Amino acid sequence: MRILVLGGDGYLGWPTAMYLSTHGHVVGVIDNFAKRRWEMELNVEPLMPIRTLHDRVKAWHEVTGQKIELFVGDLRNYELVLQAFEAFKPEAIVHYGEQPSAPYSMIDHSRAVFTQMNNLAGTLNVLWAMRERCPAAHLVKLGTMGEYGTPNIDIEEGFIEIEYKGRKDVLPFPKQPGSFYHLTKVHDSHNILFACRVWKLRSTDLNQGVVYGIETDETLLDDRLATSFHYDEVFGTALNRFCVQAVAGIPLTVYGRGGQTRGFLNIRDTLQCVELALVNPPQAGEYRVFNQFTETFNVLQLAEMVKAQSEKLGFKVEINHLKNPRVEAEQHYYNPIHRKLSDLGLQPRLLSDELVQSMVKRVQDHAARVKRDIILPRVTWEGSKPPDGSER
Repeated sequence: MRILVLGGDGYLGWPTAMYLSTHGHVVGVIDNFAKRRWEMELNVEPLMPIRTLHDRVKAWHEVTGQKIELFVGDLRNYELVLQAFEAFKPEAIVHYGEQPSAPYSMIDHSRAVFTQMNNLAGTLNVLWAMRERCPAAHLVKLGTMGEYGTPNIDIEEGFIEIEYKGRKDVLPFPKQPGSFYHLTKVHDSHNILFACRVWKLRSTDLNQGVVYGIETDETLLDDRLATSFHYDEVFGTALNRFCVQAVAGIPLTVYGRGGQTRGFLNIRDTLQCVELALVNPPQAGEYRVFNQFTETFNVLQLAEMVKAQSEKLGFKVEINHLKNPRVEAEQHYYNPIHRKLSDLGLQPRLLSDELVQSMVKRVQDHAARVKRDIILPRVTWEGSKPPDGSER
């Protein structure tokens, strides 16, 4: 299959491109390297050094003999998207190419507006370019479980059957996003659903949980093929942050009481899920949603797991509860359904004590690169000074 990966320089985009190449697909990637610029704005960087995408594409060819075609450009440039689609002729498109951070979208007015304009315009350009150049292609779009929020009912996979005043219908599941970033994912879902309905496009929306893990089979082939590991307050995840804090001797920072519960999955399972969606495409005009995660944990459970495994390695670890910088329920019902990918054959790798230990050990190898001043939260949902110190 000819598969074009949008956002191919990212934490998930680059491993996805390599994985699909390994599995016999012809792969191309598009990126404008904006994420690297946002990192420079905030003076943050991945813990492990990351090569440029050009270098990684070259290294991939040297290591495996397989080629990944590289397109450089911004998805907001419609002509570029048209040209890339015309040149590559994708049969499937994997769309990671968006600003991916909820805290980034909440820093200030300019970054909130940018996140909305960047994410929505890019996806709209992709949909229009598919209509014009490859209407039979399958769009696999990275959504988020954060679209749903934390309702006091079970979360179905994208749609819910409703009976009201004696009539029934199947409608999109109600959305309660928790940031301007999450709102872009909701708007994307509506735009994609509309395009499938009126233009007979086909798409799979992967409402993904929080991804963890540093390594895949492909990144282990050569140090030049590594993907990013962020631990800062803007682009990092709670589990990554806890692993770094444990090694650096910083108390693990649990926001509020730590009862916030979310879905999680291993990065290797993300790759498996994407391919399962690709090789089992929807029909023309079909828009479907898969809830993509394998386990649920609350924040305090993650902290306690990291503490226990780090102490086995000789680290002394404390847990501190901070005032929650986000506006969110800290104790809530959470029971999302996730059957569809399992039905397609997903074989999950669950978060284990051994995996947590291996992540802590990898962090230990790069402990000298830890920037202690980028870990604690400065971005708050109720208004904050930007982490870079600028006023915007």
